[in-house]
Amino acid sequence: MNNAFEIIGGKPLKGEITPQGAKNEALQILSAVLLTEEKVTVSNIPDIKDVNKLIELLADMGVLVEQLAPDTYTFEAKNIDQDFFVSDAFKAKGGGLRGSIMIVGPLLARFGKASIPKPGGDKIGRRRLDTHFLGFEKLGAQFHYNPENGFFNVDASNLKGTYMLLDEASVTGTANIVMAAVLAEGTTTIYNAACEPYLQQLCKMLNRMGAKISGIGSNLLTIEGVKKLGGTEHTMLPDMIEIGSFIGLAAMTGSEITIKNVHYKELGMIPDVFRRLGIKLELRGDDIYIPAQEHYEIDTFIDGSIMTIADSPWPGFTPDLLSIVLVVAIQAKGSVLIHQKMFESRLFFVDKLLDMGAQIILCDPHRATVIGLDHQVKLRGISMTSPDIRAGVSLLIAALSAQGKSTIYNIEQIERGYQHIDERLRALGADIKRV
Repeated sequence: MNNAFEIIGGKPLKGEITPQGAKNEALQILSAVLLTEEKVTVSNIPDIKDVNKLIELLADMGVLVEQLAPDTYTFEAKNIDQDFFVSDAFKAKGGGLRGSIMIVGPLLARFGKASIPKPGGDKIGRRRLDTHFLGFEKLGAQFHYNPENGFFNVDASNLKGTYMLLDEASVTGTANIVMAAVLAEGTTTIYNAACEPYLQQLCKMLNRMGAKISGIGSNLLTIEGVKKLGGTEHTMLPDMIEIGSFIGLAAMTGSEITIKNVHYKELGMIPDVFRRLGIKLELRGDDIYIPAQEHYEIDTFIDGSIMTIADSPWPGFTPDLLSIVLVVAIQAKGSVLIHQKMFESRLFFVDKLLDMGAQIILCDPHRATVIGLDHQVKLRGISMTSPDIRAGVSLLIAALSAQGKSTIYNIEQIERGYQHIDERLRALGADIKRV
């Protein structure tokens, strides 16, 4: 099956690594091709399962998909097969894909109707889709749940612009509502909108297609509806979660690594959070260079109290990197409190780290205190199973820094988010293979 990684840890790595295109951006951008019948060209698409499944789904709907290069495709959504959305094939494919919710906004905008199977996905607490549905309803869409086939049928024959305050600043929710609103009649104002770089990218792309969106980068978006959108070209940002993961990897393994083409100004506070853990990194052009460091010391707050690192909506620190920070802190000098505010049950992978010899106190489902070992004690390799994408990569980093052999099972979770991760780590000198 080859669904496990075997890792011999404790070796410093060296070299250059280029982050893939941003997965979270890809799911939005690829859905947006449905808003026009003209050709849209998208580059820097990551070659990962969730994204490839969405591309397949678009082709099944009748979008003409052409691959121009490994990371570049053209999409032409001229003739969309409306019958496909009530088929078993759509239920099978759409139901298993978290990103498939993202096609609803564009379909409502362009065709006035959509069907969506009841969603499933990652086990990281309750990720509700209420924000999406409430937003569509405010624009005038009506939802009908059919318990017989497990589909929501959505009727949106005349979407009208409106003012709305989102119940949470959901990135996918905001993106979906924006895509529905660009072709709605009148003006839509979205307050408490997510303002992540992914979403800024989507809005900029929609404006190039002829949309009228202002307030990009803020939490107050104004969208003047237009009649139709045209084609465009778009290049994805590099994945900031990968960039953060590689910074953590370098520190944890004492490696000298250069991360290429990071679009530094789009990283927000990510580099600063790693600096607070004592990690040296410097910007060279648009690359981040991390020297080999034997020790890194966690800052304290100005009054000397223990540093807290917490996630919050952008421009705060992204929840997707909190597990990486937690792992990197294991070998820092000093202590840190990790506070996962936005999701519950994402810290439950610490039991594996405890088995490896980490000093962590799990306070509750949201908080863990890490007491740094300062490389006085090496972690030891163990066998473990990856519970979700982010924890999987954190465990991978722990394994690469540990002494002896680790085996990580359930790696399809990791591969849903990171392309060819084993090959790319081997290029840096890591001892990792599939078993």
